[in-house]
Amino acid sequence: MHCLWLTLADPDPATNGQLIYSKGLIEAARDAGATLRVIGLARRENPRTVRDLLGIDWRLADEQVQSPWRRLLSPLPIVAHRGNATNMRRLLDQALAERSWDAIVFDSISSGWALRAAARYRRQSLRPPRLVYLSHNHEVTVAGRIVKAARGLRRVAKAIDYLKVRRLERRLVAAADLVTSNTPDDCRWFAAGAKGRPIVFLPPGYGGARVEARTIDDDVPRRAILVSSLDWPPKRVAVEAFLADASAMLERQGIGLQVVGEAEPAYLETLRRRFPTVDFVGRVDDVRPYMRKARLALVPDLLGGFKLKGLDYVFNRLPILGMRIALPGMPLEDGKNIGLFDSHAALAEGVVELIDDFPRLNAWQAAAYDACADRFDWRRIGHHLVQHLAKAERRSPTALRGASTFAAASRSAHLAAGR
Repeated sequence: MHCLWLTLADPDPATNGQLIYSKGLIEAARDAGATLRVIGLARRENPRTVRDLLGIDWRLADEQVQSPWRRLLSPLPIVAHRGNATNMRRLLDQALAERSWDAIVFDSISSGWALRAAARYRRQSLRPPRLVYLSHNHEVTVAGRIVKAARGLRRVAKAIDYLKVRRLERRLVAAADLVTSNTPDDCRWFAAGAKGRPIVFLPPGYGGARVEARTIDDDVPRRAILVSSLDWPPKRVAVEAFLADASAMLERQGIGLQVVGEAEPAYLETLRRRFPTVDFVGRVDDVRPYMRKARLALVPDLLGGFKLKGLDYVFNRLPILGMRIALPGMPLEDGKNIGLFDSHAALAEGVVELIDDFPRLNAWQAAAYDACADRFDWRRIGHHLVQHLAKAERRSPTALRGASTFAAASRSAHLAAGR
């Protein structure tokens, strides 16, 4: 099976959840027998542009600076507009002209900039490819939560972007022969608008180290850890809100709090000034030594979607405390192998209650590991994906015309509203 795979950016190094999920799916599909050409943006950390790496044909373009005005006036949401550049479109046109593809894969909404060209290619093909949308979130739900959390002019900008997200996500779902989602909650959201078509559950896998046994006791520092990439503004909002509620409380109780993960140096310095009692480490090559020196792990996220760091915590045997909305798709049960809370203040109070409770800490980490041990296997997930790619029924011309009609109607409504 020959697949043209459109992704946001080169996922190596995989420094955040989106890159980890993309890298895992690309390599798992390759290992399951698919032949892939991957188009995305090159990254400063790994400035390759053309490379055949272990059976994957990478075609990567340098990111082009685009003006804020162009982003604002674009019909694409910000996350998809990033890839909508001349050099990316050239790579896509070359790929579509070179061969007949069995499938064109949109790896997250960030690849939605290519939908029009892919749909045109499909209409003109004697053997049309399947169109596949691998969602990373139910983006309309996430965008709506971002709007609610924003204030002032920022809220207006986020509301405009929400409308663009809604339009593009609906177009992708309407055009796709196969739609996947990585959490059961998001599967239900997509199914509500999919007109009876099944949504395939495609959770991430875990390819990292597994700690076979661990005992949390007085030898482990009295510390909680938060592993998070802080390169996405909505994630920053949740972390800052938690720190505002928790840092002083934990400091009074003599509990250390450490934040580890990718972030711009200037932003880290701002956080260090605001929260001087918190240890902000920044990006590290190996997070495992930091996890070994913590008694529990935190997930203060408010936007839903699968959290890859949850798997790192579980398989490194760190008991987890998180927001109730934060970890969908993981087979964990509140009070049995995880602690879930309805507010950041309650989450901080949970840390104080649990930090010295060694029997419960050890019981939770062991039970969480056992619940996840036989799941999240990338090889099995890759075979699952390729099997669904092979058997997905191509949408009828009538269905595709309906998707095009919907897109045209959306554009008209967008203009009529003066947006």
